[in-house]
Amino acid sequence: MALATAKVALITGAARGIGRAIALRLADDGLDVAVNDRSSSPELDELVREIKSKGRRSLAVPADVSLEPEVEKSVRKVVQDLGSLDVMVANAGIVSFESFLDTTVENFDRLMAVNARGTMLCYKHAAKQMIVQARGGRIIGAFPPALELGKYGITVNAYAPGIVETPMIAKTRARFGPDALSALVASTVVNRLGTPEEIAGLVSYLASSGSGFVTGQSISINGGSFFD
Repeated sequence: MALATAKVALITGAARGIGRAIALRLADDGLDVAVNDRSSSPELDELVREIKSKGRRSLAVPADVSLEPEVEKSVRKVVQDLGSLDVMVANAGIVSFESFLDTTVENFDRLMAVNARGTMLCYKHAAKQMIVQARGGRIIGAFPPALELGKYGITVNAYAPGIVETPMIAKTRARFGPDALSALVASTVVNRLGTPEEIAGLVSYLASSGSGFVTGQSISINGGSFFD
């Protein structure tokens, strides 16, 4: 096992969009950053190079977060190569813009497997590693249970970003037209969609030592949309 020289973060769903912005922000904050996506890709490899160019250590750990053996293996790989796991950001998620009546059982099951089960698995195996390390940690993602981890110095918080300008949103516009999201934009107080960097700013705080008394929270940073 490598000796850790800095705190280490693992960001899931990091090849693009919010995950990518979070990975770069935490690297700027002085963390070494492992990045995950479902499979290897040029985008993931480029992100690793960009993090390293900031003077931080990095590696790619491709895995399907909905599969427990793959999540467990990813955590082991991060600890083996970078020395520890101090921050887990369970960012991976998928979305479907199909109408309710067009939704298939298969699509629904995949949505729940990634967004719910995947987040739970990331929390579970990150927490196990952090407990072994016995120096606390930060778990950040889509939902904030696991308050039992507070006695280990591990905080668990969630961010609810609403609709953010990402490649996923670009695909939605390409499919449904440039006005497809106009109702969502109109529902925000600031009259615009969010940016990945704005989400990364909140995650930066939640991952920091300054957030040690903040746990069990789900924080909406969506401009006051109906996703509140």
